[in-house]
Amino acid sequence: MRVQSNRFDARKYDLVIFDWDGTLMDSIGKIIVCIENMARALILPIPAESDIRDIIGLSMTEALRVLFPLGLNSSVSSAYSQHSHSKNEFSQGEDDEYQRMRAEFKTQYLHLDTTPTPLFAQAPILIDDLHKQGYQLAVATGKARAGLERVFEQTGLGRYFIASRCADEVHSKPHPEMISSLLKELNIAPNRALMVGDSLLDLTMAANAGIDSVGVTYGAHSAEKLLRAKPIALIDSPAQLLRYL
Repeated sequence: MRVQSNRFDARKYDLVIFDWDGTLMDSIGKIIVCIENMARALILPIPAESDIRDIIGLSMTEALRVLFPLGLNSSVSSAYSQHSHSKNEFSQGEDDEYQRMRAEFKTQYLHLDTTPTPLFAQAPILIDDLHKQGYQLAVATGKARAGLERVFEQTGLGRYFIASRCADEVHSKPHPEMISSLLKELNIAPNRALMVGDSLLDLTMAANAGIDSVGVTYGAHSAEKLLRAKPIALIDSPAQLLRYL
């Protein structure tokens, strides 16, 4: 779906920045299930699926603070819609409670839940094609560094990306730091970079950093929600990205 048809004429990007979960890897379902199972294990109310989808892209601790603002004493009351994502605004709950919640989520994700997380079928071909065409490729993800390195190794895609940013290293999305630090490291002007992501957090981060974005409609958020951030295009499969480069 082309949103602004005149934006791509004669434009070539030097850098394409990808989100990971829901953009290259079909992992949204597993994240949702594992948060639900974490809540059950800790006797917490189970958040609505829509609320879980809305926090995918935040660091895990920040996501848990949004979903469970009272820590282990939380009650679910559409917390996501009532709070912004500024770290300074999270004041409830003790750090050790969120560490316990994060540890339980990790146990669910790595050891207990068997939901598969394959790459989207066209994703490896897309990444290889872009690499062969000379694009510089990077990742900006809500994963922690250890998690990103794990999936880099599991999928074999790590060799294609010249740089990456994780949520335990810089500010969480939609703060622009992930993108702005990548641009500085790689000496890329904002108008020569493109962000590709499946969530409103991804596309808002791109807008905050002053770069173009393309939204993917097969991940966390619907086309209607993605359009709020004014991407230059929406795509329904990874291969469609090539149309806009």
